Amino acid sequence: MGFDFQYMLGLLPILFKYLGTTMAMATWGVVFALILALLIANIRVFSVPLLSPFCQLYISFFRGTPLLVQLFLLYYGLPQIFPFLVGLNAFSAAVIGLTLHFAAYMAESIRAAIIGIDRSQMEASLSIGMTKLQAMKRVILPQATRVALPSLMNYFIDMIKSTSLAFTLGVAEIMAKAQMEASSSFRFFEAFLAVALIYWGVVVLLTQIQNWAEYRLNKAYTR
Repeated sequence: MGFDFQYMLGLLPILFKYLGTTMAMATWGVVFALILALLIANIRVFSVPLLSPFCQLYISFFRGTPLLVQLFLLYYGLPQIFPFLVGLNAFSAAVIGLTLHFAAYMAESIRAAIIGIDRSQMEASLSIGMTKLQAMKRVILPQATRVALPSLMNYFIDMIKSTSLAFTLGVAEIMAKAQMEASSSFRFFEAFLAVALIYWGVVVLLTQIQNWAEYRLNKAYTR
């Protein structure tokens, strides 16, 4: 059975209908992951007692275990211990899993960007009457954003691709639909090539957005 180009073209509109679910998972995941990562990064930067060792343990676990295992633990394992989680739907479980997994990586990138800013910036801010919180918000974090942006965008791109694992929980996203179409037609190559092209197109678009954002942020630093 040879390659059927027309079948693949006909499959693209079907798969595009499920792209919204994929992007929704990734978007919610990156928003929550950034919030959590900022909190963890600041806890580690300021070495908050009790919380800092806990954050180190959190980062170690979520960076040291596969995302698929984490999703299974969250969706299938934890409800056995905590019955109130039985009602958790697959989409929410996938978003939570993506959030927890990528927050661990993002926290380290943000922490590295923050400590990469010269200490004199904080000292100068404190000398003019700012609190540490104000200095972080107005001086340190804006500069750290420029440094951390490339790695954070890479994690967002990786998160979009990682949403393909959500079909193992039963989420009807683009990968799940491709799997169903391939199983019914036995055109596995065409189906998965179509998925690959869609993911590739999304990543190319996000790369252009990243380049534009980096140009805007670096504009003040170029002569």
